[in-house]
Amino acid sequence: MVRTIKTVKKEDAVAMLANVPDDKVFWCHDGRVFKNLRELADGLTNMTEETFRHHVSGEKNDFVIWVRDVIKDEVTARNINKAINRTQSAKVVATRITALERSKSGITK
Repeated sequence: MVRTIKTVKKEDAVAMLANVPDDKVFWCHDGRVFKNLRELADGLTNMTEETFRHHVSGEKNDFVIWVRDVIKDEVTARNINKAINRTQSAKVVATRITALERSKSGITK
């Protein structure tokens, strides 16, 4: 998996980590609702393979679409799209959250 290292402005990091508006939440097949990247990471970690496969197939990846179009995080969307399974997708999101937290706090590296 290729990770793109890109500096994110503090205000962009804050926006990417924030809750999305109620009309833009991700409704998961198992009934859970994700409002932000942290909830997505937790959801990916804990969902069943059946639920994951409902949202991810050869033709679609609902998580990529939501992260790209709602969270507005192209880097994470691209990396989720490259992930080969649920566990790797969860790690991509968790790694990005850490990087965004650093950007939000003004910490580099």
